[in-house]
Amino acid sequence: MNRKEFERRRRQLMRMVGHGGIVILPAAPVRTRSRDVEYRYRQDSDFYYLTGFAEPEAVAVLVPGRDSGEFLLFCRERDSTREQWDGSRAGQDGAVDDFDADDAFPIDDIDDILPGIMESCSRVYYTMGQYSEFDTRIADWVNSLRSGLSRGLHTPQEFVALDHLLHDMRLYKSRAEIAAMRRSAKVAVNAHKRAMQMTQPGVFEYEVEAEFRYEFRRNDAWVSYSPIVGGGANACTLHYVDNNAELKDGDLLLIDAGCELDYYASDITRTFPVNGQFSPEQRAVYEIVLDAQLAAIEKTVKGNHWNEPHDAAVKVITKGLRKLGLLDGSLPKLIKDGAYRPYYMHRTGHWIGMDVHDVGDYKVSDEWRMLETGMVTTVEPGLYLPGKRNIPKGFRNIGIRIEDDVAVTTKGPDVLSKGLVKDPDDIEALMQSS
Repeated sequence: MNRKEFERRRRQLMRMVGHGGIVILPAAPVRTRSRDVEYRYRQDSDFYYLTGFAEPEAVAVLVPGRDSGEFLLFCRERDSTREQWDGSRAGQDGAVDDFDADDAFPIDDIDDILPGIMESCSRVYYTMGQYSEFDTRIADWVNSLRSGLSRGLHTPQEFVALDHLLHDMRLYKSRAEIAAMRRSAKVAVNAHKRAMQMTQPGVFEYEVEAEFRYEFRRNDAWVSYSPIVGGGANACTLHYVDNNAELKDGDLLLIDAGCELDYYASDITRTFPVNGQFSPEQRAVYEIVLDAQLAAIEKTVKGNHWNEPHDAAVKVITKGLRKLGLLDGSLPKLIKDGAYRPYYMHRTGHWIGMDVHDVGDYKVSDEWRMLETGMVTTVEPGLYLPGKRNIPKGFRNIGIRIEDDVAVTTKGPDVLSKGLVKDPDDIEALMQSS
């Protein structure tokens, strides 16, 4: 992401905060996996969104109108010994030269410097509850200022939830962000193609998952969430992540997998036959889900509200379930009663961006939010027919979900993951070409 993009975001946020406000954003802490083994470090999305700074042990501070610098960065000092073990650090010079901070200070000096900056501000913009240890430090700084009231020290009078402003900003993606998400989707699309072409009876789910991890890493991307690779009945478990079963001839394989590239996520699901050929029952269910997804994408346009794509998918799925003989009754009543929910129990989409389940409210003043240019959502209807007696034998243990990432534009829905086939004939052709 271009440095100008981060600067633009900071300027936008500071305009909303205004004079007298101070924004305080801590970096994500390092997480321990077990004993002395740490998880691969991933920066806090809000912090990175404003700074582009990927190191731990850092705090970003924005002070609109401050004469001696509006963007301050507290970060680790250069340390040749530690850098030999853990990798290079930007240090204070790098924070200024490479990340456009107006001034930078050692993170170890923050207790001595930041309270003095806070003293001149009337409003503190901060996200409480995200990092409990840093919450305590903020409280300590405020209490230390309050203890000096008798000596004429000033104390901020108001705490404002930073996430309310910042997450609304993140909901609207810029052209640069859409381009980043398109690149992420392209990598994920190629991984899904690899999986389709290598799948056959006798392969294990984890072998298919390995194709995704290989394709992601060879493109400098990482998984954006634990991949779901579920064959047969496993596809009916929505968050199945064991991925350790053998794939059987005659089953379907549901794969929900995406990657994170340059801090932007993709989230794609496809379902296809293990042996490369849909059975008549599988194709019948698949076409219901595909029609539901196409109907939902058609409603993912500027001026519609958030729930309209879901309503469109529910209508198609309920009609399809009635056609299959799994539901009986009038369509309006079946929808009103939620009769479809035993077979379709999740929403049709969610915001996506720097986080897979990205930030942003779905309702405003208790009303569904209107879709606007720059918003990006997944569209992912599904049908899940477990092996129960009330389900006809040919339809048992069929789990199907089809998911794409869709940007709202002035010209209609832009499917960022459109390079991946989903028509059943095209899927069969791709699998047979391997």
